[in-house]
Amino acid sequence: MADILAWRRDYERVSEESSLEVALAKALAQRLRTRRAEVELTQEQVALRAGISRNQYQLYESALSDRDKGTPANPTLTTLVDLARALDCPVDYLLKDLGRAS
Repeated sequence: MADILAWRRDYERVSEESSLEVALAKALAQRLRTRRAEVELTQEQVALRAGISRNQYQLYESALSDRDKGTPANPTLTTLVDLARALDCPVDYLLKDLGRAS
């Protein structure tokens, strides 16, 4: 019985973390779309400037890291810096208030 309770606790913790990751990915995706529209760039232009594929950038704007698995986007810090440069904004603009997404 103790094993089942421990498993349930772990499952609930992972589910909460997953919910937070999804919320953060959606908030970042919205920020990317908004900023891209402000600077009047296409997804392809942003991807080229950031040194990533257009598909990868589209995934970020869709809040996904993998379409098939439906996992939330979680770009590396280096990628965030590259995206900020591509969108001509500071990194903190992309991250501002994302913690309130939950």
